[in-house]
Amino acid sequence: MRYGGFYGEPDQMTTAVAKRQYPLIGDGRGMMSFIHLHDAAAATVLALEADGPAIYNVTDDEPAPMREWLPVLAAALGARPPRHMPEWAGRLVMGSGLDMLMQARGAANAKARKELGWTPRHSTWREGFRTIAV
Repeated sequence: MRYGGFYGEPDQMTTAVAKRQYPLIGDGRGMMSFIHLHDAAAATVLALEADGPAIYNVTDDEPAPMREWLPVLAAALGARPPRHMPEWAGRLVMGSGLDMLMQARGAANAKARKELGWTPRHSTWREGFRTIAV
């Protein structure tokens, strides 16, 4: 099981976003796939009941660049928009870890949907983010 970024309960990321400590870095081009905790659990149960080993991407239907999802998450949490950090400054803080963030491509869940008969309750992060609060 390859899961997208989990959300659904307050965690370190949502707490940082709520406090404006999670900046939008550079042009925010890095893609992210998300999955609500309940949807991840449902897919996991179906996978455990399936025949044979397989690899599944367990994500919602809409990978998105940071420049789109981060402001929406902040708004859902009742926070002000995220601060912006130039990419060079992000590299000073994150080092080579920034490459993963800026070059990520997201994932597709078609195989999990087809082979497991799984459908996420929150088909996009846009819907799902509205269900969390810090």
